[in-house]
Amino acid sequence: MIAITDPRIEEYLMRLAPEEDPYVQEMEQLARERRFPIVDRLVGRLLYLLTRLRQPQLVVELGSGFGYSTWWFARAISITGKVVMTDHDQENIDYARRIFQETGLADRIEFRVGNALTIGRDYDNIDLLFIDVDKQDYRQAAEIMLPRLAKNALIIADNALWYGRVAEGNDDPETRGIAEFNRFMFARRDFFTTILPLRDGVLLSYKYG
Repeated sequence: MIAITDPRIEEYLMRLAPEEDPYVQEMEQLARERRFPIVDRLVGRLLYLLTRLRQPQLVVELGSGFGYSTWWFARAISITGKVVMTDHDQENIDYARRIFQETGLADRIEFRVGNALTIGRDYDNIDLLFIDVDKQDYRQAAEIMLPRLAKNALIIADNALWYGRVAEGNDDPETRGIAEFNRFMFARRDFFTTILPLRDGVLLSYKYG
């Protein structure tokens, strides 16, 4: 495993970005207790910023967990926009629904339980697509969803560096899945793609036209 960011840098960035919102604190604590993977605050702030800049009408999340990433999208999207939250676990969806009802953001969210790749087929003209499903499914997720994107859409994919294993050439299914997805997106001429070495790597891809 390769350290993507020196822990001292990450600690410094976290000190710069204290978060006093009790719901963010609650979700971060829940993630720690459950050892549940979330994008964490530094990537969350990036999601918020990109959403404010892009101003999407439709955000589709393929893999939302209990709603941590959804929270950053929902805070940033306009009141006329919608975020589609997907997870296979009803308990996660119920938890997220409670959070968003209490914060007054529930009317911006569409809560969907089931397989994210199946649910994603229900949507077209997607302005912002977030991918955080099982890592071996990333390439398939892209192939399914690219035809459903709106003009000038933005793709954001978490775990694009996968603990540095993509650079080490590991051959387990998850690492292969991420590596194939990265190559697939970088090879497309109809997208401009880059990866930010933030936390576990965030792939950003802009659709031309």
